[in-house]
Amino acid sequence: MICRPALSRGSQLALRRQGAAKLAQRGFAAVASPKSSYEPTNIAGVKVASRDDNGPTTRLAVVAKAGTRYEPTPGLTVGLEEFAFKARLFNTNKRSALRITREAELLGGQLQAYHTREALVLQANFLREDLPYFTELLAEVLSETRYTTHEYHEEVQNVIHLKQAKVDAAAVALDAAHSVAFHTGLGAPLYPTPNTPISSYLNEYSVASFAAAAYTKANIAVVADGASEAGLSKWIEPFFQSVPAQSESTLSASASKYFGGEQRIARPGRNSLVIAFPGAALNAPNSPEIAVLVGLLGGESTIKWSPGFSLLSNAAAAAPGAVAKAANYAYSDAGLLAIQVNGPAAAVRKAAEEALKALKGVAEGGVSQENLAKAIARAKYTVLAGSETSGVGLVQTGTNLVHGAQVVQAAEAVKALEGVTADKIKEAAKTLLQGKASVAAVGDLHVLPFAADLGLNGMNSYNRYLAVAARAVRRSLKEDKRLAAERRGQQELRFAKWTNGKQGEVRNLAEANAQQAVESAAAGGA
Repeated sequence: MICRPALSRGSQLALRRQGAAKLAQRGFAAVASPKSSYEPTNIAGVKVASRDDNGPTTRLAVVAKAGTRYEPTPGLTVGLEEFAFKARLFNTNKRSALRITREAELLGGQLQAYHTREALVLQANFLREDLPYFTELLAEVLSETRYTTHEYHEEVQNVIHLKQAKVDAAAVALDAAHSVAFHTGLGAPLYPTPNTPISSYLNEYSVASFAAAAYTKANIAVVADGASEAGLSKWIEPFFQSVPAQSESTLSASASKYFGGEQRIARPGRNSLVIAFPGAALNAPNSPEIAVLVGLLGGESTIKWSPGFSLLSNAAAAAPGAVAKAANYAYSDAGLLAIQVNGPAAAVRKAAEEALKALKGVAEGGVSQENLAKAIARAKYTVLAGSETSGVGLVQTGTNLVHGAQVVQAAEAVKALEGVTADKIKEAAKTLLQGKASVAAVGDLHVLPFAADLGLNGMNSYNRYLAVAARAVRRSLKEDKRLAAERRGQQELRFAKWTNGKQGEVRNLAEANAQQAVESAAAGGA
């Protein structure tokens, strides 16, 4: 057991009251109804969201606006992450790494740090009665961590290099798709590749400077699953007083803008191809349709030993060795719906062609009621499971809070999914194909297709695809019918000028514009 002198006064008081608190807790004989969503509030200037099912364990996370989108130079998010919760590294001004490790293990707690493109997450999982200790610990991480030179060179740098070497083709392809889609900001790689010259930008001083800008009350949110709002208010208010309200240096990030394009990276070993389109951002109006469309595309089987019957499962079945899946990567102001295919190069090429055929089939012919029902059910399960069991809810809720957005209400999200119709899915698929795709190929570039091979080059759109298909059909007709069809395909605009209620001469718009241009040029020369 931890000796009392090793704990702060606040934690000592909490330990004294544990006996009384346990008596006051509800028994476990009755079944508690878990809350469907996190309830947001503000405690001492800190954005907080909590959900309490009166269970025996708690998950507490600090979500900071310090993802790769906000790093001013490459590698800072990873460096800040690696300075937290490491056995030899996590030293604060109040506790040594050894003391923190021993105390966390004696309490049965679990500590972890990870990041997304928009957030850096410091998370603690522990028994419910140990909320005071871990609340104080997370507050110390934000305001008391020491970024020393020897620890950076002896530990952090080596860990980063080891993880760089483990970045696989699938991760490189997904990063490349984000890069061509958004360029900067969300286009920054989730983890630096071995070719990224992070040594030119990353050191203990730059990490400390980034931490000072990110670890402020304005840029963090505390999210708890398994803790009451009253309990959080009791401990956050005193322990988070040391966290600054704001910093002299600010995080700068411009609004995301979608570009699209293509990138090809030669790499030995595994192959990966990502075909991405503008998706749905967090809380976006088109989120339900995109979520159901992702469920319809599928790819990852939910039944062991069976590939399933989703569209991408059928596409992968036509290319043995390939694995295809769809996902919508939702961010605060943008989204990216990606179809990713991994496997041998020839199989990836075949599966990608089949996947696009399936998506175009949805855009042209719609979806059956049976497949729609399965897709809606899968989307509903993904929303509820992500909120309740997988920890996705912690990150999503915290990300919404730090960006000033509303917390997602599970009941409302499920209701919106139930309102998705086959026509809405068809329209969503058309919208995707009408937009500019972002295509990234990693692996054997001699075999992996270009975007143009898939009908998705930088300028092609769904309308262009329809025009090519229509022209091919017209050319296959007999002469008389072909001429009639081609005349229907010719379009022109005509206009007439009205004066005093009378119509003037009807003229061709293109010819009139050309004539006006010639006259203007002549007038300018004169």
